[in-house]
Amino acid sequence: MFVFALLSLGLAAVPVAAKRTDPVLLQGAARAIDGDTLQLGDTRLRLHGIDAPEIRQTCEDNVGEAWSCGRRAALELAAALSGAEVHCISREQDRYQRLIATCWAAGRDIGQSLVAHGWAVAYRRFSPDYVSEEEFARYLAQGMWAGRFDMPWEWRQARRRQ
Repeated sequence: MFVFALLSLGLAAVPVAAKRTDPVLLQGAARAIDGDTLQLGDTRLRLHGIDAPEIRQTCEDNVGEAWSCGRRAALELAAALSGAEVHCISREQDRYQRLIATCWAAGRDIGQSLVAHGWAVAYRRFSPDYVSEEEFARYLAQGMWAGRFDMPWEWRQARRRQ
């Protein structure tokens, strides 16, 4: 009985897995929805392996002043998409029916770039892909790492409790 209870607790801590799908290739002009979600034609995509602050999320700069890091992350994604043809490949769908995709613009992995510049963090819960970029951004105090912020998933969780 005790072992079953421990297994149940362990399973409850496992993240909800994305649903695997056949590869989907998309390309064209895209627009930012927030810091880690984009719209490409009729398809909404969430960038693989990253989590960006929510639009309403604020961070603190190095002197403790609040600033809108969620809006800034969305602006950084918009800048990465601006004027470029975007190429995405997806193999999963999340619980909100968005495709989870790795996307490139001007030959650069967009998610990797956002994390490397401190506008998103590696979403370790789902992928280790951008951990080294996050560590580099943190070391150089890039973007949000120049001050203090709540991890996006912690910020969302705190809002759900309110």
